[in-house]
Amino acid sequence: MNAVLIALLVLPLLGAALTLAPVFGADRAVADRRALRLNTVVTGAVLLLTVVLAAGFDHDEPARMQATTDVSWIPALHVRFHLGVDGVSLPLIVLTALLTFLCALYSEKRLPNGDARGGAPDEPRPSAQAFVGLFLLLEVGMLATFAVLDLLLFFLAFEIVLIPMYFLIARWGSGAKAPAANRFILYTLLGSAVMLLGFLLIGSKAGTFDMQALAAAHGSGLSHTTQVIAALAILVGLAVKAPAWPLHSWLPDAHTAAPTVGSVLLAGVLLKMGTYGLVRVLLPIVPGGTTTLAPYLGAFAAVGIVYGSLACLALALPSPTTTLLSKRSAASGSGSKGDLKRLIAYSSVGHMGFVLLGIASLTPVGVNGALFANIAHGLITGLLFFVVGAVKDRYGTADLDTLSGATGAALYGRAPRLGALLAFAAVASLGLPGLAGFWGELLAMFGAFDPAEGLSRPAFVTYMVLAGLGTLLTAAYLLIVVKRVCMGDPEQPAPVAEVADLRPYEAVSWMPLAALTLLAGLWPALLLGLSNPAVKHLLGGG
Repeated sequence: MNAVLIALLVLPLLGAALTLAPVFGADRAVADRRALRLNTVVTGAVLLLTVVLAAGFDHDEPARMQATTDVSWIPALHVRFHLGVDGVSLPLIVLTALLTFLCALYSEKRLPNGDARGGAPDEPRPSAQAFVGLFLLLEVGMLATFAVLDLLLFFLAFEIVLIPMYFLIARWGSGAKAPAANRFILYTLLGSAVMLLGFLLIGSKAGTFDMQALAAAHGSGLSHTTQVIAALAILVGLAVKAPAWPLHSWLPDAHTAAPTVGSVLLAGVLLKMGTYGLVRVLLPIVPGGTTTLAPYLGAFAAVGIVYGSLACLALALPSPTTTLLSKRSAASGSGSKGDLKRLIAYSSVGHMGFVLLGIASLTPVGVNGALFANIAHGLITGLLFFVVGAVKDRYGTADLDTLSGATGAALYGRAPRLGALLAFAAVASLGLPGLAGFWGELLAMFGAFDPAEGLSRPAFVTYMVLAGLGTLLTAAYLLIVVKRVCMGDPEQPAPVAEVADLRPYEAVSWMPLAALTLLAGLWPALLLGLSNPAVKHLLGGG
C-alpha cells in the first residue's frame, strides 16, 4: 500500500510535466482537447488509486499510521521523506481526489475562458495545456499535504498549492481577478512564513521534524514557553488558510474572482489544509501551548460563526435600490451587492468556525465533529459552487438582485432540476438533519458544551450559544437565497430569455457530491468510525 500512496503523488506530477512536452499537436483546438482529456484520465487514475488505498486500509486499526514510507532525505537537517495515512487523513485524501476528478471532468466541457476584464485589454486567452499543468500540480500539493509526516515536508506541500491557485485565479478568473489573486498569495505566503518559524522552533528544540516521533513525545522535551510560542506561530499560519476571523478577508475576493473549478477546490480542499494542520500538528506535538491558546481560538471561532452569518444575511437581503443595482450589474456582469459566490465564501467563514470551535474544545467529541464538518463542508460547498457557477454562466451574472428581479429568478419553473439541486445544497449547508452538514456542527457544539479539563466551561458554553445563534442566522440567509433564486413567477421577464436546465456533463460532475452528502448524513459512522480512534490517539499522545 505504500507504493499506492507514492503513486498518488507521482502520477499527477508526471501528468503536469507532460503538459510541458510538445506532444499535443500544433493545432491549438486539438491540443486543448487532448490536454483536457489527459487531465480527466490522470485525475481519474488518482481517484482509482485512492479507492484502492481506502479498500486496503485496515479499518480495525484506524489510529495506526498505514501505507508508510520513511527514508532519510536531508540528513543534515534531520528531514525525512515520511508518508502515511490514518483515520484522520484518509477521508481528506479521498475527498481531494474526488473533487479534483469531478473538476477535471467538468472542465473538459466547460473550460474557464479567462475573462480579460480583470487584466490587460489585449490579454490572450490562456491555453488548456497551461491550465492542466497547473491543475495537476495543485493536486500534487493538496494530496501531499494530507500524506506527509515531516514538518518541513508539510510546509513544502502547503506551499506547492499556492502558485497554481494564484494563476488559476489570475489567468482563468473573472472580474477583479488580479487584485484578488495578489491578496490570496500575499496573505497565504505571510501566514506560511509565520508557520515555518514555529516548525523550525520545534525542530531545533526537539532535534527532529518527524511528526510521528514528535506526537509520541507529546510535548515532552519542549518547555511550556517554547510550546506556547510555537503553537501561536503555527496557529496564526494555519488560521490564515482555514480561514479564521479576522484573517479571512482574502477569501471573499478570491472566491468571487476564481473560476468555478477554482472555487470548488479552494473551498473543498485548500481550507481543509489549515484545519487538518491544527489537528495533526498542534494537538499532539505542542499540547501545552495548544491548551493555553484554545480559549482564544474558541472565541475567534464563535465570532467568526456569527460574523460570517451576518455578512451572508446582509448579502442575501434585497437591496433598497434593487432596480438600479440590477441595471448596473447586468451591464458589468458582476454583483454590486449580493454576489452569490461572495455569499458562499462568507458562509465558509462561518462553517469553518464550527470546525475551529470543535478543535478548540480539545475533546474527542469536538475534534471528531470538526473533522466530520471538514468533509461535509467540502462536499456541500463544492456542490454549491458548481451550481452557482452554472447559474452565473446562464444568466451572465451571480448578482442576487439581478437574478431575482422583481418576482424572483424562478429556477423551479425555468430550470427545475438546477433549482432543486441549489435548494438541496442550501438545506444541507444550513444543517438539516439527515444530511452531512448536521453532524459536524452538532458534535462541535457538544464539544464546546463540555470542553477538556483545564478549559473554562462558562466561556465555552458562551461560545456554544453564539454558535447556536449562527445556525439560526445560517438558516435565515440560505432560505432567503432559495426564495429569491428558486421561487417566483416564471412568466415574468427574466435577465435572459431562456434558462437551460441541468446538462448531462453537469449531472455527472455534481451528482456524486449530492449522493455523498446524503450518505454521510444518514450514515455518520462511516467517517466517525475512522476518525474517533485516531483522534483519541492524537489527544492522548499519539
